Amino acid sequence: MNQKSDHKEPIRSSQNETKLKTRVETQVKRPSLYKVVMLNDDYTPMEFVVHIMKFYFKKSEPEAIKLMLQIHNIGYAVVGVFTREIAESKTHQVNEISKKHEYPLLTRFEKE
Repeated sequence: MNQKSDHKEPIRSSQNETKLKTRVETQVKRPSLYKVVMLNDDYTPMEFVVHIMKFYFKKSEPEAIKLMLQIHNIGYAVVGVFTREIAESKTHQVNEISKKHEYPLLTRFEKE
């Protein structure tokens, strides 16, 4: 959303008259961010979870393993933070590829 604020600045004319000039400043609001959260289950192989992290979330092998272990031990991990559209898209992609491979792995997104 754009917010506009008007500032009036005096302008002097050659006849010593003062006129007001309006200057408009626009401030752009940054979009809200959303966390993509991956949830633990008892059936999805750890290798598949690591692959998902690397392919869909561009994690390095060590990062992917660390997150996979967090999911396994704690029950969930935040695997990325994105704008709503990207978070929704990644969540959908991961849930669909998991379903295609007949794994119950789930992700969800929530506002940060």
